[in-house]
Amino acid sequence: MALSKDEREQFLAQPHIAALSVNAGVDRGPLTVPMWYQYAPGGEPWVLTGAGSHKARLIEKAGRFSLMVEQAAPTLRYVAVDGDVGRIEPGTDDHHIELARRYLPPERAERYLKFALALKDQVVIYLRPRHWISADMGAV
Repeated sequence: MALSKDEREQFLAQPHIAALSVNAGVDRGPLTVPMWYQYAPGGEPWVLTGAGSHKARLIEKAGRFSLMVEQAAPTLRYVAVDGDVGRIEPGTDDHHIELARRYLPPERAERYLKFALALKDQVVIYLRPRHWISADMGAV
């Protein structure tokens, strides 16, 4: 059964690991990689990545990408969203901090941030949602 708009937005707002997919060109399947992301219901999901990374270049070229998140328990549920790039902005320390605190317990977040804050030339890529696919298939 498809999730309601509110259910899918609330589900996407949880700290799942997303599968990010973007067109990788002729004679290739899409590039699909696991990603941390941030989302608040009604807003634009965003990811943080290296400015010159392969995925950033592909997203810039394609002008669109997809995110898919899932869970297996207590019910098998997923949400996929795709759309156009809303905007690309320079990544900041605050973006790293926000993601680390979303995904990691405090002691691990601090260790991770020592690494992440040393990274240079990061970009935040916002997704303007256009299409949603979702389902809750019940308990497994």
